[in-house]
Amino acid sequence: MFEEASEVFDNMFKSSFPLTFIVFIPAVLILVSPLPTEAAHEFTVYRMQQYDLQGQPYGTRNAILNTEARTVEAEVLSRRCVIMRLVDFSYERYQKALRQSAGAVVIILPKNMSTMPQDIVQQFMELEPEMLATETIVPVYFALEDDELLSIYTQTLTTSSSQGSSSAAEVLIHTATANGFQMVTSGAQSKAVSDWAITSLEWLSYGADSNGSGVSMLLELARLFSRLYTYKRTHAGYNLLFFVSGGGKFNYQGTKRWLEDNLDHTDSSLLQDNVAFVLCLDTLGNGDSLHLHVSKPPKEGTTQYALLKELETVISSQYPEVKFSMVHKKINLADDTLAWEHERFGIRRLPAFTLSHLNSHREAQRSSIMDVRSVSPSSRHGVGEPPAGPYVDLRKLSRNTKLIAESLARVIYNLTEKGAPGDLQIFTEQMQVQEEQLSSVVDWLTAQPRAAQLVDKDSSVVSTLEYHLGHYLKDVRRHYVKADKRDPEFVFYDQLKQTMNAYRVKPAIFDLLLAVCIAAYLGVIYLAIQHFGVLYSVVRRITAPKTKQH
Repeated sequence: MFEEASEVFDNMFKSSFPLTFIVFIPAVLILVSPLPTEAAHEFTVYRMQQYDLQGQPYGTRNAILNTEARTVEAEVLSRRCVIMRLVDFSYERYQKALRQSAGAVVIILPKNMSTMPQDIVQQFMELEPEMLATETIVPVYFALEDDELLSIYTQTLTTSSSQGSSSAAEVLIHTATANGFQMVTSGAQSKAVSDWAITSLEWLSYGADSNGSGVSMLLELARLFSRLYTYKRTHAGYNLLFFVSGGGKFNYQGTKRWLEDNLDHTDSSLLQDNVAFVLCLDTLGNGDSLHLHVSKPPKEGTTQYALLKELETVISSQYPEVKFSMVHKKINLADDTLAWEHERFGIRRLPAFTLSHLNSHREAQRSSIMDVRSVSPSSRHGVGEPPAGPYVDLRKLSRNTKLIAESLARVIYNLTEKGAPGDLQIFTEQMQVQEEQLSSVVDWLTAQPRAAQLVDKDSSVVSTLEYHLGHYLKDVRRHYVKADKRDPEFVFYDQLKQTMNAYRVKPAIFDLLLAVCIAAYLGVIYLAIQHFGVLYSVVRRITAPKTKQH
């Protein structure tokens, strides 16, 4: 009897072993086979500005990211990389990510800013100063949208939204089976840049209207007046000094140090002679309004007053569509930063103004990442709706350049007292404003970032501007500004531009569920082997033919 059972057992084991081997091994391979981790997408990100100005920290304080992606719709954002599109951005959502100690925030910007609704662009520009003024530990990045990044966002949004399901089991199953993305930056932690010099040729971000338009206009004015000053008979009684100042977004550090070097640290300077006035050009590439911002209204009989009247004369007689006004604002030394660049000169008792199409220094577009080179339909064809946000209208930039050039010429040649009519034009025919050159300069200036942390003394921006100015002006020199080592007025940090990788991965809960399944499977196999006799008896009773009863 025992031998018969043993023979049956051996036969059954032999016949079942191949089946056991075939079933067991693939099951384990399927369960334990690691999912390949592949880079779904590699893209460039730009970190929010990080700097210290007069001891006050600004911007994000971190630059390292290695965490799983989520959208703001997820219930839990702690130690997650929160990605959101600009069209869905709100300050409440941004604050939610910060309150929950998110690992990072990535804001996806559209490729073409002109496609964005005006209200969304305006809302974001109003929030930017508050975001920058708040010291943030969480790294904040900006990235330009493309098809792959949009796909990552869509898949992450689906995963994040499912966490709001009513059934916990559904959430668990979906979380375990869904694909996730691990966001990793390739850069190192940010650190202060020592001995960095501000060269008087750069601005924050790309800056099209603010203040790429001002630089473009200054270069064109240098070209126009160099033609007049070439011949002695057309040389006016005034010397013109052109200065492309640096560090404008950092409380005008370039202008401040330049004034100190020329007024405090030398016995002889052009500025110590009779300075008629200083005219600052800021944000002049759009709008049908011009505002002359002053700290002290000019007195009648002064050259400053003559400039004011000539601007009014030229506008009323040649450009009636332009609305002109003088805006008076006293210098508030209690503020952390000055309002306009002319206030730096005013503090040193030099008469100065700022011309701008903006009515107030608080306008959001003066320091917004939305200020990019968008081509307006109206600027080329005279029809169509303007794009959302700030942009440069070449026709208006050209018009404003001509307007200012004519006004300056009337002042330095004293044309009003000589009886010249208001509609007399100096810059015509071969000496007219070249709109194509203005367009080329604006395109070039806005094609590369000009943040102070990115523009060093060997930058192509500096060398190209110096070369361009050298065509029309004499004795072109660079001026460098370095922070005081003992009490620095400004500190810059690196790691502003990084490469981010989005790796396709399974969520952490998947590893837990995989381990449970493997343990359960092995447990079942172990119990089956340990109690094979019982299992065999049960199977035999089930499979044995039933005896017919008569």
